[in-house]
Amino acid sequence: MLLVSPQHIDVCIIPAGFQVFNNYFKTFHEIIFSNFKFQNNFNGFSSLKLELEKFNIDEVFILLESTGHYGENFTAFFHNLGFKLGIINPLQTASLRKAKIRDSKNDRLDSITIAQSYLINKPRVISQKDILCNTLKYLNRSRNDRVKERSKYKIKLTGCIDIVFPELQFFFNGIHHKGVYALLKHYNTKEAIAAIRIDKLSNTIYKASHGRFDRDKATALKSLAKTSVGIDSKALSIEITQIIQLIEFLDKQINDLEDEIKTVLKTLNSTIQSIPGISHNASAAIIGEIGIIDKYSHPSKLIALAGIDPKVRQSGNFNASSTRMSKRGSRYLRYALIFTAWNLVRHSPNINAYYQKKRAQGKSHYNALGHVAGKLCRIIFKLLKNDMVYNEDKIKVLLDS
Repeated sequence: MLLVSPQHIDVCIIPAGFQVFNNYFKTFHEIIFSNFKFQNNFNGFSSLKLELEKFNIDEVFILLESTGHYGENFTAFFHNLGFKLGIINPLQTASLRKAKIRDSKNDRLDSITIAQSYLINKPRVISQKDILCNTLKYLNRSRNDRVKERSKYKIKLTGCIDIVFPELQFFFNGIHHKGVYALLKHYNTKEAIAAIRIDKLSNTIYKASHGRFDRDKATALKSLAKTSVGIDSKALSIEITQIIQLIEFLDKQINDLEDEIKTVLKTLNSTIQSIPGISHNASAAIIGEIGIIDKYSHPSKLIALAGIDPKVRQSGNFNASSTRMSKRGSRYLRYALIFTAWNLVRHSPNINAYYQKKRAQGKSHYNALGHVAGKLCRIIFKLLKNDMVYNEDKIKVLLDS
C-alpha cells in the first residue's frame, strides 16, 4: 500500500487485489512508502508518476477524497496516463476516523482511513464518461453565470435609457435587440438622435435591424427625440455605450459555451436527449449535475439531488399533508428539470394529462410542475439505467407508479 498526500488532497494508492481479513487489511503493515508529498503542478505529478512506474499500472488503484476543484487536475493527469482512479465522499472517511478510539488526524492516518474506506465501499473507477459529464457541469455553470451577468447589465441599461430617452423602449417595443444596440452605440441620447441626418439615421437602423426598421421608422424616431423628456447626460451616454459592449461580449461568450456544450453532448450521445422538448442547455445541466447514473440506486436519489423532494413536517401524530420543495440540492439541476417539465407538458400527451390531473386536484401551476419534474426524474433514471430512448407509449407505467 502506497500512501501519498499532496497539498489539499489526501490520496491512497492501493495494489489491486487487496483484501479484507477479519475486518483488517490482510497486509496492513506492508506500507511501501508513506507521506509522499508533492506539489499540485506538473513537476509534482511527474515525481509521483516516477514512483508509480516501479509498479505494474494494472496493479495500482488511486483513491482520493472529493475536495472540490483541488483534485480535478490530479484526476485528469493520472486518468490520461491510464491509471485506475476512484473518488470517495469525505463523510465516509470522517465516520471511519471517528469510529476509532483515538480521533487522530494527520496525512498518514488519513491515507490509511481512505484505504479502509476503499475496502468497505468499493468505489467505482472513474471513466472518460465521468470526465465528460464533469466538463458539461462546468460548461453549463459557466454559461449560467454569464447569462446572469448579462441580465444584470440589461437591467442597468434599461435604467440608463429611462433617464436619457424614456420613450425609446416603447417606440421599439423593447431595447434589447441588435437594431437598437447598433443605434445606441453611436447615438445614445435624445440630442444625438435629434441632430443626426435622417438619411444616416435611416441607414443605421435599417442595416442593424436587417430591414425591419425603414425610413418612416427613422423619421418617427427623430421626431420623438425632439420632444423627449429625457435628460442630457455625458456620463450616462458613456455608460450606455460601455454597457452595450459588455452585453455583446457576454453574448459571444455564451454562444461559445453553447457551441462547446453541443460538441460534448454529441460525444456523450445521451438517451435523455430523446425527451420531447428538452434543450441542449437543459440536457447539459441534467447530465452534468447527475453524472454517471450508476452512482444512484433509485430515482428518489435523483429527486433529492435536485431538491424537488417535499420537506418533511411531522411531529407526534401530526403529519403535514402539504409541504414545499426542500430545495436542498443542485439549483442548476432543479431549474433544468422544471424548465424541461414545462416543455414536456406541451409536447407529451401523457405528461400533459398528468399535469392537468394535478391542476384538477387544486394544485397551482408551479406545484403541478414540481410533480411533473419528479416524474421526469423517474423517466431520466429509467432511460439512463437501461440505455433506452424516450417512448411515449412506455411512460404511462412510470406515471402511474
